[in-house]
Amino acid sequence: MEKKTYISLYWKCQLIGWSVAALYWACQGWSAAGNFRFDMAVVQFVSDVIMYILITHLYRNFANKNHWHDLALQKLIWRMLIVIPVMGVFYAIITVSKLYLVRLLFLSHPHQSFAGFFSLNAVGIFVAGIRLMAIWLLAYHLYHYAKREMRLSVENARLELSFKQSQLDNLSAQLNPHFLFNALNNIKSLVYTRPDAAGRAIDLLSELLRSGLYKGSAMLIRLNEEIDLVRDYLELEGLRMEERLQYDLDIDISLSALMVPRLCIQTLVENAVKHGVALEKQGGKIEVIINEKNGLVSIRVLNPGKLEPNKTVAGIGLQNLKERLDLSYQHHASFSLYEMEQKVCAEIKIPIR
Repeated sequence: MEKKTYISLYWKCQLIGWSVAALYWACQGWSAAGNFRFDMAVVQFVSDVIMYILITHLYRNFANKNHWHDLALQKLIWRMLIVIPVMGVFYAIITVSKLYLVRLLFLSHPHQSFAGFFSLNAVGIFVAGIRLMAIWLLAYHLYHYAKREMRLSVENARLELSFKQSQLDNLSAQLNPHFLFNALNNIKSLVYTRPDAAGRAIDLLSELLRSGLYKGSAMLIRLNEEIDLVRDYLELEGLRMEERLQYDLDIDISLSALMVPRLCIQTLVENAVKHGVALEKQGGKIEVIINEKNGLVSIRVLNPGKLEPNKTVAGIGLQNLKERLDLSYQHHASFSLYEMEQKVCAEIKIPIR
């Protein structure tokens, strides 16, 4: 099958837009001049389209290289106020030079020198160039601004949906009959043997349920608040699993105020307990290590066990977490699951911002 040639929307707009403008100028010349020459008009038309596409395309490459499409609207406007006169100067120089060369080509005895021709026409062409470049820049950046806003709206909707799913997963895990009945049975036995521990278990269970139901819709929370939730969960699981579960939290205290995706560490810890410690006959130890290196915060959760072959990300909860990280940090965050010294390590790396 023969492959069809594809022309992007950008090049279609460039060709059509400047062709229409050049055709308009040719019509003006035809209506204003008594000695209109078709061959001269064709050269003017072709040269206009090529030159002005070249000027605007050079600007496009410059804007892409400096990531101007990602700028806030206010910052972009200030840059455009500087760029428009500069492009107007280029427009005037190129246009005046082109007009004079065309006259040399078609008129055997031009009436003016280049200096005289330039001084007579430069100001008017410069003003026209500013108007044209301003229109082009406005249309170009408004299109990309609208496109960016639509993309961000879609990503925010996906992020909110992913976060809601994470909330539901977390609440579902807390309301899971196996988890809930084990917690209640454990509390019941503690009432007779360790009343203080039973009271503490009730407090922990209620706090976990409250975090799933009444903590609002904030998608980012402080690291210390997330760690408090993790501590409550591990302490409650410790009351249930007793000596089979040990845990150690090694947290860089300077990162306490860092904003992290809500339930991100909680998800890793729950996964470590469910797929790690709970499956080991002798139980094991959960380690949470959080530190900063080279502008990235590393969040590692280690548990005993081994990964299944060719398995890097497991479970809906972890897939959901990976998608939330991609959306929240524009693919500058990462999630990985690997073996480390006979342990399974789930690691999140997020930029400090």
